[in-house]
Amino acid sequence: MSLLGKAAVAMWWSVRPEQRTEFGDWHSHEHFPERMSIPGFRRGSRWTSTTDAEGFFVLYELEQYEILTSTGYLDRLNAPTPWSTKMMPHHLGMVRSQCRVASSFGGGVATALTTIRLSPQVGRETELRARLSETLGTLAQQPGLTGGHLLLTDTPRTSSPTTEQQIRGKDRAADWIVLLSGYDADVVDDVIAGQLSPPWLHGAGARDDIKTGRYRLGFTMTAQDVATV
Repeated sequence: MSLLGKAAVAMWWSVRPEQRTEFGDWHSHEHFPERMSIPGFRRGSRWTSTTDAEGFFVLYELEQYEILTSTGYLDRLNAPTPWSTKMMPHHLGMVRSQCRVASSFGGGVATALTTIRLSPQVGRETELRARLSETLGTLAQQPGLTGGHLLLTDTPRTSSPTTEQQIRGKDRAADWIVLLSGYDADVVDDVIAGQLSPPWLHGAGARDDIKTGRYRLGFTMTAQDVATV
């Protein structure tokens, strides 16, 4: 998939089995349409973990970085609906990163996705960014794959806990994020075991604390989908 903008919100959390049915209904029928109606939100996608029975990954793609501090977005974060207020406490272990898109290659929306959370070694930031961008650009064109993207967390300096965050409790944040998508999950897995494996990433300049997640597409919606309803 090709990212539809210059910024993104990337989130990981868990939902217990007894809450998953209502979570899916709320997230698909109320929350996504609400977010996609905010000016500057271009696409949202929800991914279900293939290795963690309770895990989800959600990505919002934004037209510009400034959308993160826009009135339209902050107003929604500080005025959750009754259904959102009910569901927010069930977002367990939330990791929420507000990001700039450093590089993005590929096109379309795929069915398989791997997320890699990592941080650069001190003094090797430029090297790591260059090597990741070059590698992702090449991978996005390979059979079985559709996209490779690098996000850099850049939390707005004026950011303060919103009402939604206060309901959930303290959110954590990732640092650098690699996204690799494809229509063949086996090919995606092969790349993660080889060209983007932890040893390769460490050699390219990443620290050892690398977290990899594997997901399948659950639902996606764009601003145009909301506009045509």
